Amino acid sequence: MGTILDYLREYGDYTFREKPFNEVDSLVLSQFAYLKFGGIAPALGEAGPAVDLPEAAAHPKYDHLYADERYRKDNTALFQGMLGSSRFRTTRIFNYVNQIDLETETQFSAVTLRLPDGSHYVAYRGTDETIVGWKEDLNLAFSEPTEGQRMSVEYLERTARDIGGPFLVGGHSKGGNLATYAAMNCAPEIRGRITAIYDHDGPGFRPEVRERGAYGQVADRIRKTIPHSSLVGMILYADEAYEVVESKTLGLAQHNPYTWLVDDDHFRSVSGLYARRRFLDEALNEWILSLTQEQVHTFVDTLYQVLLASGTDNLIDFTAHWVQSAQKIGTALKEIDPQTGRAIIQIMKSLFEITSANARTIFRSKTELHREKFDEGIRQLEQLFTRQTPGA
Repeated sequence: MGTILDYLREYGDYTFREKPFNEVDSLVLSQFAYLKFGGIAPALGEAGPAVDLPEAAAHPKYDHLYADERYRKDNTALFQGMLGSSRFRTTRIFNYVNQIDLETETQFSAVTLRLPDGSHYVAYRGTDETIVGWKEDLNLAFSEPTEGQRMSVEYLERTARDIGGPFLVGGHSKGGNLATYAAMNCAPEIRGRITAIYDHDGPGFRPEVRERGAYGQVADRIRKTIPHSSLVGMILYADEAYEVVESKTLGLAQHNPYTWLVDDDHFRSVSGLYARRRFLDEALNEWILSLTQEQVHTFVDTLYQVLLASGTDNLIDFTAHWVQSAQKIGTALKEIDPQTGRAIIQIMKSLFEITSANARTIFRSKTELHREKFDEGIRQLEQLFTRQTPGA
């Protein structure tokens, strides 16, 4: 059929009583959470009525909804499709939070939506265009909770007190991780009111994080969906309980919800992840779990500092001015101290070693030439990192 935009055109005239809430509706709302509602919808704890879509469309700050230039065209079509539908038109928006804190490396945003049938969906936003948001994604590989994860629990408990009764929670990308984390760490009486948790291609958790939270108590309510070339959604994800969705594009671009294919009122499912993608995902997870806490911190902090050296604070400007950014990054790489440089090399070598070992197992039935070419590629990458890192 098409994408979530086509779904809105095809099924927008059905109310939730006529056609019950489904996984495609959840992805629509998870993408809706990427819109910037500041100054339009009431903030968390702010007095005043919730705002419906017609009121948001008539608001003087309406254009601010699309401040994320990456998806302006698609997000505009999404909003207009929801606005023109019986299914979503009278959805009310409230308890909006959007916080970016460079000092604590936090990008956190969430919004609560009252659907036309009176039910509620608590939506967590995924990574936005800020570099600090990208770093917080990487911080999920740490065993201690990120500031965003802690805020997700506080947000869920506060907004749950406002809405009463059962509710849904979900998000895309990091938003899916936050939705699950909040559900398994909130107060038991609130956890019991959650009817489903929608995780659309969100990263998982280190084993110790799952054990500290009540993951086992919410696992049967998690509805995880990933595209068939998923990277983000398979980071630190150990379960096999997920639906693989076909995408109209290739590679990592499949992380974009607007590429996911929909048949009628459900996703177009495929049998599983691509074999090559599964191999790379498993190697990456094995690598992450093999590192010490200090090694993960060193690696993530170094990458972050190198990106900040580009002189931009968001990925849009970073890519728009790639030549200038690359020059500044090259200068920053030369200034990495020898000890950190050696640590980075060792960390990267561990990834290469794990990948190479796994590849030998997978390619056992292949020719010796294939294995030699693979190992030679590994050696070349090691030499490249050694040359570019001072003091190695």
